[in-house]
Amino acid sequence: MSVLFAFGALFASVVLLQLSAGGIGPLDALSGAALGFSPTEIGLLGSAHFLGFLIGCWGAPRLMGRVGHARAFAAFTAAGTIGALAHMLVTEPLAWAGMRVLTGLCVAGCYTVIEAWLQARLDNANRGRAMGTYRLVDLVAQLGAQGLIGVLPPAAYASYNVLAIFAAAALLPMTLTRTSQPPLPAAPRLRPLAAIRLSPLAAAGVVTAGLTGGAFRMVGPIYGQEVGLSADQIALFLAAFILGGALAQLPVGWLADRYDRRWVLIGLSLAAIAACAGTVAAAEAGTGPVFAAAVAFGLVTFPVYSVATAHANDFARPEEAAELSSALVFLFAIGAIASPLVAAGLIGALGPWAMFAFIALAHLVLSVFGVIRMRARAGATARTAYVYTPRTTAIIGRILRNEDKD
Repeated sequence: MSVLFAFGALFASVVLLQLSAGGIGPLDALSGAALGFSPTEIGLLGSAHFLGFLIGCWGAPRLMGRVGHARAFAAFTAAGTIGALAHMLVTEPLAWAGMRVLTGLCVAGCYTVIEAWLQARLDNANRGRAMGTYRLVDLVAQLGAQGLIGVLPPAAYASYNVLAIFAAAALLPMTLTRTSQPPLPAAPRLRPLAAIRLSPLAAAGVVTAGLTGGAFRMVGPIYGQEVGLSADQIALFLAAFILGGALAQLPVGWLADRYDRRWVLIGLSLAAIAACAGTVAAAEAGTGPVFAAAVAFGLVTFPVYSVATAHANDFARPEEAAELSSALVFLFAIGAIASPLVAAGLIGALGPWAMFAFIALAHLVLSVFGVIRMRARAGATARTAYVYTPRTTAIIGRILRNEDKD
């Protein structure tokens, strides 16, 4: 309980932010379909979100350096609130894409501030409990955000107003906390090519994680509609994916700490191909099999990012942790920017099964590349401990690397 008291304001802001940002993606997909947007236009919205996320990851540390934590958090929250509220004022795909850039910017910027605050306040006595609570709060809030889709009607001003209220409310815990602002962190340099040279397989893994997560979370509602799910069932479908990812962390972590992480990545990718095939097959078998397939899909795809980052850190020096984390988040965002647009276009052209064919192809490439890399060089002689890595900001890498030392 002491951790909750010490970091309660930060965790409360995480919950409110996740309810807003986690809900707007699937709500946009369903609203766009109700307003007659094409699948490609709906995919554009997901890509725009991750473009804003990428801009925020790069720009947030620099803005904090100029105006401080609290003002930067207020600016990013305002951007997300405006992005949500403006949806029903102009119902055009390109305008919505611009609004989604703002919401993506909000997510990356606010999480950067929160994690910078965490980094400054954690010590050896509370780091493990605080980070465990942070991960749990984030996952539970993600599940709650998907549940909102079952109760918020699409293409309704009230629905976007609710999400805007959550975003604006995230300001309250941060502005009312009596904890003093921590020192400003140095902005990490963005060197994606250095990360690729350090571990080509890890770089391919995080790109594949971006392709998978971006497609499923942003275009998944369209897939759900195409296979006959109602709005509340689509909410359960998306939540089942996150639940599967949460359940995977302990067993995958056990494997990643005991076996060559390249084999773990290859195994996860091969299992992901099977899960894609199973998800497509389950579409004709009823809602129960569809939900079970979503759990299985999350179980084998959600941990890919964490295993890839752990594999990259095996080859990195401690002083490279911040830059490496920044580069891996950048590469993840590149995959996530491309995938919603591609997946939605494939659904529009070929049908709902095409999204999972696209994801399966990405994992096939990753598994083949993993075998090639295993033949190219030996595994790491020393390994860092596996930890679940939230795909939030570059700063999370500093925190988790310090946790690994404790």
